[in-house]
Amino acid sequence: MEFQRSALRIFLGFLVVSLIPSTLARFVVEKNSLRVTSPESIKGTHDSAIGNFGIPQYGGSMAGVVVYPKENQKGCRDFDEFGISFKSKAGALPTFVLVDRGDCFFSLKVWNAQKAGASAVLVADDIEEALITMDTPQEDAATAKYIENITIPSALIEKSFGEKLKKEYKAGEMVNVNLDWREAVPHPDDRVEYELWTNSNDECGVKCDMLMEFVKDFKGAAQILEKGGYTQFTPHYITWYCPQAFTLSKQCKSQCINHGRYCAPDPEQDFSTGYEGKDVVLENLRQLCVFRVATETKKPWVWWDYVTDFQIRCPMKEKKYNKDCADSVIKSLGKVILSYHLIKIIPILNDEWFLSGPCDACSGLDIKKIEKCMGDSNDDSENPVLKEEQDAQVGKGSRGDVTILPTLVVNNRQYRGKLAKGAVLKAICSGFEETTEPAVCLSSDVETNECLENNGGCWQDKAANLTACKDTFRGRVCECPLMDGVQFKGDGYTTCEASGPGRCNVNNGGCWHESRDGHTFSACSDNGEVKCQCPPGFKGDGIKSCEDIDECKEKKACQCPDCICKDTWGSFDCTCTGDLLYIRDHDTCISKRSRETKSAWAAVWVILIGLAMAAGGAYLVYKYRLRSYMDSEIRAIMAQYMPLDSQAEVPSHVNGEHP
Repeated sequence: MEFQRSALRIFLGFLVVSLIPSTLARFVVEKNSLRVTSPESIKGTHDSAIGNFGIPQYGGSMAGVVVYPKENQKGCRDFDEFGISFKSKAGALPTFVLVDRGDCFFSLKVWNAQKAGASAVLVADDIEEALITMDTPQEDAATAKYIENITIPSALIEKSFGEKLKKEYKAGEMVNVNLDWREAVPHPDDRVEYELWTNSNDECGVKCDMLMEFVKDFKGAAQILEKGGYTQFTPHYITWYCPQAFTLSKQCKSQCINHGRYCAPDPEQDFSTGYEGKDVVLENLRQLCVFRVATETKKPWVWWDYVTDFQIRCPMKEKKYNKDCADSVIKSLGKVILSYHLIKIIPILNDEWFLSGPCDACSGLDIKKIEKCMGDSNDDSENPVLKEEQDAQVGKGSRGDVTILPTLVVNNRQYRGKLAKGAVLKAICSGFEETTEPAVCLSSDVETNECLENNGGCWQDKAANLTACKDTFRGRVCECPLMDGVQFKGDGYTTCEASGPGRCNVNNGGCWHESRDGHTFSACSDNGEVKCQCPPGFKGDGIKSCEDIDECKEKKACQCPDCICKDTWGSFDCTCTGDLLYIRDHDTCISKRSRETKSAWAAVWVILIGLAMAAGGAYLVYKYRLRSYMDSEIRAIMAQYMPLDSQAEVPSHVNGEHP
């Protein structure tokens, strides 16, 4: 019996491989492009395998300088022990640390390099072979602590390519490379299709805890994307089958349904106590059917509500992982769906409320439909839902077989990296055709914060508070900024210079400027070319300094006999003695009275001219009306004696008789 139990465990451990013919089974290594930009001798593009941890910059790229440490070349120990730091200086490119494979976990190498200030890690293979995916070890409390905190990207490169990088670095060459993830996820249109291969088991250790935490954190973003029609999400669940030789065994019966066709490992790895594998299979099947029924009601995002609520309310530790608890969660979803169907709420008397409009789904998901979808787990026949899941595990097109949990697939490419909200959302957002990304892709949830440390290795002008670093969901980009209508031009890493008109608006064009008592002066002038020349009232080089000119002392202004000069910053004040008024344009003093007399006579003449013009106008109107009146009178008198051209002939009357 013990032999049979051991054999069963061995079979269950490798059943995923047995699911499909060995000739068809394949694990696809997801790659990104690594381009060497210098030195010329090794310039070109190479493949690199994305690490299955950390945060790859999906949709973006990252430029850096390769550093190969003299000590701790495998990166298995803290670099602090050797006094090694990889932190980039201000204005310098980020550091990509090259380490050798061997002696410790891939993730530990990357963690040690990250702590020492590395921006990315390249691991050189130690044998000539096809690229493999660097994965995490079987997680325990010790490894999970640092794996969870790895935030930099990493990639495995071929041994021969690694040797070339080392050779050039040791020869004193500056090795510049560019890691590019822009084609790691296809982005053909304005909708992203993604799927999550998950599990309802909450007692499998660190990975289960990580998965449950991710589902809860990602729920909000997932529902926003789904409700807006931006994505099409599909959950999947891995199942195994029991070898025919063991289908009648007690162990197989406890781990499988439908006579050994669909199985899951024992949650506690103990066949004698606790929950059984078939309990997990049934709940996985229920969650699949919840998704199907919710999709029929055109609300597939309700799956996220059910799964997160089930995790909270029906945990294995509290012995609530069962059908009764699941049914109570499904019934409670009526309140969730009610909020989706709420059309109009109208206040009526006594502060009571009622729902206006149809709400056919307000009672929640139909439990009978879910049970019908699940079928009979005791039947000696295939379950169509679980059969589809087993078929879906087989890789199609560019996607490899699903062999581990959890697995995320975006636009038919398996996601590599940390299963965390920000990292996954960035990968999904990179799957949209550029410029079609929804607003959630531009939120703080996908900020990489690469610009916070060492300005992301980009150019910056601290005095003008300018930076070329842009933090986007596609990763940080070193791009010369546009400020106040002035476009800066340069490589974005070491240089950015103002270009075009308006350059004096940005840090005064690098010229002298100063403000005092609400007055500001600048030495910058831009007439097609920026010049630093002290403004009128100042003297100096126009760049570092401009000193005030004392116009009074240097006799450049206010020199008339009656003038009194007082110097001010950048200008002067001039007053006149007695009752005189200073005219600045002519640098002279005149009498205020003469000015007032002239002003008074001017006003009188304006009034007189106005009266004359009014009188003349009135006379012309009078003359016109009089002439019109006379014309009408004359025409009336003449009309009595002779017909006018415009009148008919008037018949004559003699003594009242007709002629």
